[in-house]
Amino acid sequence: MLAWLERRGGTVEDYAFPSRIDHAQHMSRRQYARLVDEWVTAIGLRHEEYGTHSLRRTKASMIYKATGNIRAIQILLGHSKIENTVRYLGVDVEDALLLAERTEI
Repeated sequence: MLAWLERRGGTVEDYAFPSRIDHAQHMSRRQYARLVDEWVTAIGLRHEEYGTHSLRRTKASMIYKATGNIRAIQILLGHSKIENTVRYLGVDVEDALLLAERTEI
């Protein structure tokens, strides 16, 4: 991070990714979405199939597949109800709830 801040002339008090309009503010969600579209297109994928939300969901799904820990995913995503996490991931409700009951964090 320090190398990045130094390269762009920033300090540790600055936003890591400032707004292109007002450098005292952070990058907007829309600006971030545009960058993700550009990155996805640059590596040869269709930007219609990938976005900020689908990437967030993909990471959560990968962690769930690797660990089976639905409670950890719930915490990472900030969901208040385990059922929302189960629905979000598209996993079997009974399996997910059984795993959540077995897992202590």
